Amino acid sequence: MSPRRPVRPTAAERAAQTARAAQTELTRGWSTGLGAAGVSVTVAGVLVNGLAYLVPVLAARRLDPADLSALAAALGLVAIVGVPGLGLQLAVAVHRARHGASDTRRLTAVTAAVCAGILVAATPLLVTALDLPIEMPALLAVTTAAVVLSSRSLGELQGGQRFVRLAVGMAVLAAGRYGGVIAGLLLGAGPTGALAVGALTAALTPAVLARLAREPGRSSTAPRLTVAQVVAGCGATVAMLVVSYADLLLARQLLSPSDSGAYSVGTVLSKGALWAPQVAAVLALPRLARGDRRSRTVALAVTGGCGVALVLASTLAGGLAFRLAGGPDYDHLGRYAPLFAAVGALYAVTFVLLNDRLAAGARWAAAPLWVGVAGLVAVTATLRPHTVPGLLLVAVGTAIVTTALMAVTARRPAPVPATQPD
Repeated sequence: MSPRRPVRPTAAERAAQTARAAQTELTRGWSTGLGAAGVSVTVAGVLVNGLAYLVPVLAARRLDPADLSALAAALGLVAIVGVPGLGLQLAVAVHRARHGASDTRRLTAVTAAVCAGILVAATPLLVTALDLPIEMPALLAVTTAAVVLSSRSLGELQGGQRFVRLAVGMAVLAAGRYGGVIAGLLLGAGPTGALAVGALTAALTPAVLARLAREPGRSSTAPRLTVAQVVAGCGATVAMLVVSYADLLLARQLLSPSDSGAYSVGTVLSKGALWAPQVAAVLALPRLARGDRRSRTVALAVTGGCGVALVLASTLAGGLAFRLAGGPDYDHLGRYAPLFAAVGALYAVTFVLLNDRLAAGARWAAAPLWVGVAGLVAVTATLRPHTVPGLLLVAVGTAIVTTALMAVTARRPAPVPATQPD
């Protein structure tokens, strides 16, 4: 009796086996990413956020309320106008994860020039509307250009899943962006002087990060990153940061100088809840670009859990949170701490969903965010809230509506087939 021949798998069975193997590899990669890479990015994120929060903490102790509000508005402008840098990083990372390395220097230079030019061109408006010193927009333009130029290197590192180097790059950029401002405040240079020192240190960072991200001897046949990809990433991240910073800028217009300063201290808690869980989004993005749906589930669970924990902590220790953020003069605002934290926590979830939509190549991914911005402006223009709790309630309502709209539209289309990086 002749031995039975082994049954050869059909083409469909071979495809299924390949798909299962790929999914197993992605899952193993995600688990590994939450190890050493996750720790390194988390530590870098803590450093970045720590330096970012140290600026308003020092400013609250060394500046009067009017100067504190001016510095907060200036930093908010850098965050908003520099958001195309985040969009560029996102686009570069997604492109790198799908196709491998490609030359993105020209698009980066154009993006940086546009961002800096907007601030310079808007100088008369900013000086008049926000009551800023006339030299501030030029200093902010230098810092913004440096941040955008540095974002390309961060995107290459993120898309290539070189997370330890990415963590180092994040720390270097944070030191350049905030270190000078902190030094200026410690030296008593005032808001303008602190921003001048910050612009100088920020200008040194792009060259350092470019060297960190360099891969000598690598040739690439990957398609070039397109303007449309960069515009999509920039548009979405502009919407994200505008909707999350809009209440801070509106506080400058609607509230008294003392209340505006107090509101800026409260937004330190919002930004903490927004950026504390960013490691989940950073590690998930390259895998989202390759169609790994499990990564989205894990990222949302981590982000949502972190937000709930921060809101609960703010409820139990709101006075302490305000005291740490702004000093004993703001201790009485502790009852509002959970609301400020809730705003940031909601937008953190929205940010993960936004990254997922962009990684999937969805069109009009940021539409719910622009609806939120329009709603916030319309409500504040109608109600004209002139107190901290009044404006804060509008901000919370906007965050709830925006997150709900983003969740409704986050039905992921079929992922683009991934190609292995070269």
